[in-house]
Parts: sequence; C-alpha cells; structure tokens
Amino acid sequence: MSPRPVAEHEIQRILALVPWIVSHPGTTRAQIAGRFGIDEARLEADLRLVLMVGVPPYSPGDYLDVEEDEDGRVWIRLADYFRAPLRLTPAEGLALLAAGRALLAVPGSDPEGPLAAALAKLERVLSLPELQVDVGEPSFLAQVRLCAARHERVEIDYWSANRGETTTRSVDPDPPFFALGQWYVAAFCHRAGDERLFRVDRIRALRPTGETFEPASTDGPPPVFQPSAGDPRITVVLPPSAAWVLERAAAESVETLPDGRLSVVLVVSERAWLERLLLRLGRDAEVVDPPGWRDAAPAAARRVLARYAADPGAGAGA
Repeated sequence: MSPRPVAEHEIQRILALVPWIVSHPGTTRAQIAGRFGIDEARLEADLRLVLMVGVPPYSPGDYLDVEEDEDGRVWIRLADYFRAPLRLTPAEGLALLAAGRALLAVPGSDPEGPLAAALAKLERVLSLPELQVDVGEPSFLAQVRLCAARHERVEIDYWSANRGETTTRSVDPDPPFFALGQWYVAAFCHRAGDERLFRVDRIRALRPTGETFEPASTDGPPPVFQPSAGDPRITVVLPPSAAWVLERAAAESVETLPDGRLSVVLVVSERAWLERLLLRLGRDAEVVDPPGWRDAAPAAARRVLARYAADPGAGAGA
C-alpha cells in the first residue's frame, strides 16, 4: 500500500516559488507570501518541504538549502547538481517546455524570471518559438479574481458535472487557483451552508451582489477533492497502462498485484463520476468491491446505447 502524494497544487506552487526566491534573494517572508497568495504559516510549510528536495546519494551537498535571517529574509541555494547542464532528447525537451509553460500560469510566477528565460532558450534549441500551452482561462476568471480581492459576495449559476444540473448559488469567493489543469475557486456557499470548491469553467453566469464579506483565515487553497468519511470506497483493478488514474482521482490506497495489475481503492462522492471514468477505461478496468458496484460500467454503457438507439442522430458532429 502507498499513501497519496502531496497535493498537486502544492507541488505546482513550490515549483514556481523556488526559482522566484532564487532570483530574488533576501526577499522577506511577508513579501513572498503576499506574492503567492498564501499566509506565512503555509509558506513555512512549503520551505520545509523544499529542504527535502535533493538527488542521490542524498549527502548534505545534494539538497536545496533554505536560509533565513532574523529579519525574515529568505534565500534558497541550489545544490551543485541543479547547476549542471542537462542533456535532453527532443521528446524530453518538448515535455519540459510544455510543463514549464503551464507552470508559468501559477499565480506568483515571474513571466520575466529565470524559468521564463530558460524556457525561451529551450524553445530556440527545439525550434518551437510558437509553442503555446493552454492552461484554461475560463470566461469568469477575471471577475472571480476581482470579487475575491474586493471580498464581494457573488451569485453564480453553476453547472455540476456529477449531477448534470445547473443551480444558482450565493458564494463568498477566495482567490482562484490553478491545479490539475483547471482553475478552481474555494468559496463559502450560502445554499449549502458550508465551504465548497467550484471549477471556474463551470460557472455559467456571475452577478456581483454589492454585498461584502469578512474573509476567513486560510492556510492556502484546499485540496481539489475533499473526501468525507461517508463517501463510498470502491476497489478497481487496473492494468499498469491505466496508472494515470492515480493522478486524476482520489486514491486512498494502491497495491501492485502479482500479475502486475494495480488494485486501487477510490473515494467516490458521485456514482456518475465513476461511471464516466469506467466508460473511458473500457475493458481496462474491473470493479471488484463492493459487489453492488460491479455493474456500474455495464449499466452506464447500456444507458448510453439506449439513448443513441432512441435518437440515432445523437452525437453526430458538425
């Protein structure tokens, strides 16, 4: 069994934070936290994680070094390994370029900093100066940012993919953040009476109310998915080629079976979400537990086929 790794959006933020501090030595904690939209407690946790970044054989000189003085000024010094030039294949260079472009979209990243300069050099080497990475700038992102900065309550029409319905909600938004290829906003939802996480691209309409709210203290953006104790735990067996599921879903545990397949326990808040995943995987996935969920994929496939039979033109593209 293996635990789920550190949340992806935290890794993205740290990857953006390190080169910025390296290029701005001696910046104070308060300034760094303000730039990246986090409080100083979250920054301290991020810097502790940076201290664990290193390469074999993990001797003292093989780790990143974080230094702070009594005035709260911060320096990050790279290990010698990170200063040495790398030899990349064209495919590795393209993958690195695409990932770097996506990373520049993380709030706080410096579009003129060392990462941007390195990517520009890599573009020239690969002869790909026109490469662009779409990180999803949804229609209402700018308005969400503005209302969050003003602490202004908004009314949104929100489409839920799990339930297939649009609802109107009054919410108090936090600053939006980018994670797992999408923009999200955590907000207090007055309809639910609790904190909720919304994908910004699923907001169908947004109306400022003119009301303001007092922002709650925060420890950085929440996890993209927050399972509850009552959510079903579904065991799915996958081939090694479907290991990408572990990056997209809330996997509570993973076990490698003797035949090389993966036995994954997924936390499922909505049956419709699991059905879509299983339809995408096709024969590559097998639900083994609990028994009542074993027919999830066949049942979903029958419903889709019935819908196409009732409307032969369904799905016809222009």
